[in-house]
Amino acid sequence: QVQLVESGGGLVLTGASLRLSCIASGRTFELTTVAWFRQVPGKEREFVTAIGWNSGRTYASDVDKGRFTIFKDDVANTMFLQMNDLEPADTAVYYCAAGNGTLWNTQIGAFDYWGQGTQVTVSS
Repeated sequence: QVQLVESGGGLVLTGASLRLSCIASGRTFELTTVAWFRQVPGKEREFVTAIGWNSGRTYASDVDKGRFTIFKDDVANTMFLQMNDLEPADTAVYYCAAGNGTLWNTQIGAFDYWGQGTQVTVSS
């Protein structure tokens, strides 16, 4: 089992930045890919970006328009999502996810472990 705990969400104004964190614990040696998803009430959870747990390679969707960066601290078993120039459309619950699928498999079912989510609200 792997446990994921997110933090760093909050209420910010348009144009602000936030950094989300996701601490992984447990059998992290099983992981190949960790990712960030986000979900707005009434909509499907959507993939944002992923990073290879061992490779460090990254893969991103178009939702962030190049404003988000995923990176990790191998010593701390922590993954981060740096979000810059936030827009109201970025308002969502952000989830950390982990699994042993390929980096480019962005389907929800490819991820076995999920965090509890952290709310990001961007006000205009």
